[in-house]
Amino acid sequence: MDKMLLDGALSAVNVGVESFAATLAGQGVAALQLDWRPPADGDAAVGWALARLAGDRADPDCAGSLIDAANALAARRMIEAQPVLVDVILHARDVWPDMERTLLHAGAPIAWPDMCGPMQGAMIGAVLYEGWAKTQDEARALLAAGGVRFGSCHDRAAVGPMSGVISPSMPLFAVRNETNGNYAYSNMSEGTGKVLRFGANSSEVLDRLRWIEGVLAPGLKIALAAIPGGIELKPIQSQALLMGDEVHSRNSAATSLFFAAIAVPLVASEIERQSVRQILDFIGANSQFFLNLSMACCKATMDAAHGVEGSSIVTAMSRNGVTTAIRVSGLGSRWFEAASDMPRGLYFPGFSADDANPDLGDSAIAETAGFGGASLAASPALVQLVGGTVTEAVSYSREMYHITETHNPAMSLPLLDFLGSPTGIDVRKVVDTGIRPVITTGIAHREAGVGQIGAGIVRAPLHCFSSAVLALEERYAEGAA
Repeated sequence: MDKMLLDGALSAVNVGVESFAATLAGQGVAALQLDWRPPADGDAAVGWALARLAGDRADPDCAGSLIDAANALAARRMIEAQPVLVDVILHARDVWPDMERTLLHAGAPIAWPDMCGPMQGAMIGAVLYEGWAKTQDEARALLAAGGVRFGSCHDRAAVGPMSGVISPSMPLFAVRNETNGNYAYSNMSEGTGKVLRFGANSSEVLDRLRWIEGVLAPGLKIALAAIPGGIELKPIQSQALLMGDEVHSRNSAATSLFFAAIAVPLVASEIERQSVRQILDFIGANSQFFLNLSMACCKATMDAAHGVEGSSIVTAMSRNGVTTAIRVSGLGSRWFEAASDMPRGLYFPGFSADDANPDLGDSAIAETAGFGGASLAASPALVQLVGGTVTEAVSYSREMYHITETHNPAMSLPLLDFLGSPTGIDVRKVVDTGIRPVITTGIAHREAGVGQIGAGIVRAPLHCFSSAVLALEERYAEGAA
């Protein structure tokens, strides 16, 4: 313990166990407790790997210098991305003809027996929607017998909220990153209440899915075709931050901006008037409608930053209701997984943490791009819903600057003097500081079909990042050899 003289009084700075400071305080000695923890949460092997990845920054050929250069390139690709909604695909099989009897889901790959309740419920609903079975029991038997293949949305350049289920007949938003030419896809928002993404699969849910396929998607496709060049999504996200969204768990402003962009071409189209009214009513009544668009926008951005040799930037972060997983730009398609944490927040009346499912959904792609928990300072209105204070929201965003590569000048946070949002999560910095990325999230009931029971925040597990550091160090060691 180091001692120093502060204001003429003998004081102490305590690093580590807080009880030491408490003992000194009991003796009348002022003690400053330093918020410090050992790198890698005290894991020596990971700590040494982290040290070897640093090297001597004065040497341009050392691992640290090479990673820094790779990360600068990945961050530049993120900042320069220009995602545009260019099309509405009427059926997912039109993009992926090989889907056949395949269902996509959120998070890293997972088998039917291991899926959580909401995801199993969503898979049963998708089977019924596709007509592969007539009853829930038949659908469950088909799934249990291996009659349907599963795949991760991310493996098809796609994302979906909560269970994230995408089946061959479902419509998709198609987003093109005009800077790099890559595409990303998302399914469409079903609204609120009993919905497939939370595992509901009643006739009401299936009827709404068929309406989306038969009315909403064709209508949006026609309206979008009348907009030269499509709808630029990045300006909507940027403006929404200035209007109180963090563009993950709150999309009220972004949805309103999208509504304004699509309404006139929709009304001016040849679409039957009743259908136009239904579409506008559906979007207008669903403040989270833009979430799926935001996710596809972020996916198009992050895929452009993926595949940079040597980069330690996280390009995907997702949860399948059992594990949280990340992908790293310089480490290919490998997922680094750990058990998902339980969200912390406010529960709707009648529900508690005992009812909750571990964190779920592809929507954490928003945090990798600098939204959600990284931009929580932009959304004081969301704070009450997640059970915190404005001061805490600002502190979460400030924290994220310590574990990110840069800040995005196009994404201003008003309460931080319009500083750009923290962008480009670096696995090295997460492991070094012990600061885990903050994710804003909805809380799903652990049983299929009950739906959302609250909202809050959750932190990605440290083990994902520690595993990635070990893999990155191994990759550099092989290169040196």
